[in-house]
Amino acid sequence: MTLQQQRIQFEDKKKIYESATLKFHGVDGFDVYNISIPFVRDGKRYLFGRVERREEWARSWVRLFEETGQDDWTLVEGSMVYTLEDPYISEIGNELVLGGTHVQYQGGRVSTYFGYFFRGTDLHNLYYFTSGPNKMKDIRLVQLADGKIGVFSRPRGPETKGKYGSESMIGFTVIDRLEELTADVIENAPYIHGIFGEGEWGGVNQAYLLDSGKIGIIGHICYRDKDENGGEVKVYLNMSFVFDPATRESTDIQLIGSRPCYPAGPAKTPHLVDCAFTSGIVMRPDGKCDLYSGIGDSQAGRIAIDYPFEGHGRLV
Repeated sequence: MTLQQQRIQFEDKKKIYESATLKFHGVDGFDVYNISIPFVRDGKRYLFGRVERREEWARSWVRLFEETGQDDWTLVEGSMVYTLEDPYISEIGNELVLGGTHVQYQGGRVSTYFGYFFRGTDLHNLYYFTSGPNKMKDIRLVQLADGKIGVFSRPRGPETKGKYGSESMIGFTVIDRLEELTADVIENAPYIHGIFGEGEWGGVNQAYLLDSGKIGIIGHICYRDKDENGGEVKVYLNMSFVFDPATRESTDIQLIGSRPCYPAGPAKTPHLVDCAFTSGIVMRPDGKCDLYSGIGDSQAGRIAIDYPFEGHGRLV
């Protein structure tokens, strides 16, 4: 079954309990999208968001926002400004790790990009400590049951497509401590096979240790489609799967969200009208979870869904 067929089947049977667009204050004239998952620090709830003008591309900043109401977030005045795109966070020991994509220019044009990583115990004083490989996005970390750190990579390009058929792969390796996180280690992470089909791509957006010792993955999976005028549309879908770091087996790959699951809204460009770029999940008191996602590269949304890792363990 093609990914497009899976998407049709998912949307026919989906269970969405709530659907909302997040509101952001303190950044008038700018969109906030492709956010990190919300997290708690010092008794307050925060998230990092990509801040960018609608008409601009690859000229964004990552800023810190504090929760000020239901689906309502306000810029933390005086917080650090990061020259990054698409932020994500991991909690490793007592430290917060912030990652994002740093774009480099040559002669006024984008030449390359790298994953940059910041760390620290003080949310307002994180410091840069390493970079990922050249032109690799979607590098994610998770603390494992034995205290070691799982590292997910996301190589993408013509070489990957020529060898595997899919436009990207997901790799996984383990390090003992954050000081071992280097571009070479990430680049050489052995691949997890069987996630993406011909012409598909995607990656890990947030990884969660389960009490079974397995890792619950919330990610994105993508394919190309055509609009009614024959123009190309890049379809980004929210997905999940379960990964066993001991056997390196992945199971229960499923779609958990798509752009129509979220409230209607604008897209940055016509080819992104069907884009839901995943952030991750946060558990709710009722046993369901809130799935956060960028939508249309112009907004951020939240939907309430059933827990996607049922039968594989609970989040640690």
